[in-house]
Amino acid sequence: MLLAMARRSCPVLFLTFSSCFSAFAVQQQADSQPAAEISADKVETSAAQQDITEKSSPWLFTPTFSSDPKVATSVGALVAYIHKFDEKSPASMFATMGTYSSTDSYYYGGFAKTYFGEDHHRLSGGAFWGQIKNDYDDYLGTGLPAKTNDNLAMVGLRYQYQVVDYLYLGIQGVSTDYAITAGDLSSGDILDWAGIAGFHSNALGLVVNYDKRDNQNSPTAGFHIEAHNLAYRESFGGDSSFDVYAASAQYYLAHAGGFVTAINSKGRWTVDADPAAYSSVELRGYVRGQYLRPHMTMLEVEERISLYKKWGMSVFTGVAFLYGDKDADGFESEDQFFPAAGAGVFYQLNDEKMVVRAEFAVGKDDNHGFYLNFGQPF
Repeated sequence: MLLAMARRSCPVLFLTFSSCFSAFAVQQQADSQPAAEISADKVETSAAQQDITEKSSPWLFTPTFSSDPKVATSVGALVAYIHKFDEKSPASMFATMGTYSSTDSYYYGGFAKTYFGEDHHRLSGGAFWGQIKNDYDDYLGTGLPAKTNDNLAMVGLRYQYQVVDYLYLGIQGVSTDYAITAGDLSSGDILDWAGIAGFHSNALGLVVNYDKRDNQNSPTAGFHIEAHNLAYRESFGGDSSFDVYAASAQYYLAHAGGFVTAINSKGRWTVDADPAAYSSVELRGYVRGQYLRPHMTMLEVEERISLYKKWGMSVFTGVAFLYGDKDADGFESEDQFFPAAGAGVFYQLNDEKMVVRAEFAVGKDDNHGFYLNFGQPF
């Protein structure tokens, strides 16, 4: 696993200065202080110097990597700055990232997750741009191959306020410009037949969040429940009007020996949405956008195991369901079932328990992928 941690230059200068000052102070006090007190002072000075030396940099750098049958091989990087606004708030992160694939796909952008006011305020947002070129063997379950070029531009912002202990209420907004074009003539016919054309729209919504996790980055205990909606409207300047509802719940349970069981359940439901805004499979091992239906529900279970010092491993399995579409006769189409499983290793980057993970996941119908990513999946 590739990993580089940037180090400050200021602590080195400060350490040199403090060492000189400490030596001078000890020499001046030698005639008046007992030997035991001088020894204690030296121990305290040494401990302080060690703390300065071992203090981690606020900067993080990690490479990213993925390989799957649809988007081929992608490489990229994430650079982040970590800052705590106060002692009671979790660490905030300001990051920029980008990736490029062997199919000439790319995306880039930045995001921030901030906690301040003793964690009474949470503000997050981001902006991303890119072009994703997909080469599907079985596009949307049609049994036909398709090549698509997906152009994406998105800006989003969310604010939450703590109304009582653990409970946050908030608002969110997103602006999306998502266009899908065909990579060849036959793929264009499939896109026309499926009604996939992308969309431009703006949305506003509400957020309810109950967060009782012991850590924001790698929880070992507690649970987290969230529900939110996005109302896309032509009156907001978009091409169409539709609604998206989403809910999720995570539960974490620590066991003896450094084991943590993490459970993630999630659902996404659309109303009057165009196919380009349908729900997709969000399990590792599948490419988002290959399979689309109006609604999706999923369940994941992961066991996280501490190994040696900052190293750990994980094994996981999950299942997702896509449903809600109608066939030509107006009847509900058969639900689609997508299982997945995999394993990986992770490394803890800092005291805030931020991690980088390398993992392999496999699904059905030759869906699989290898990933090197920043952060826990949930």
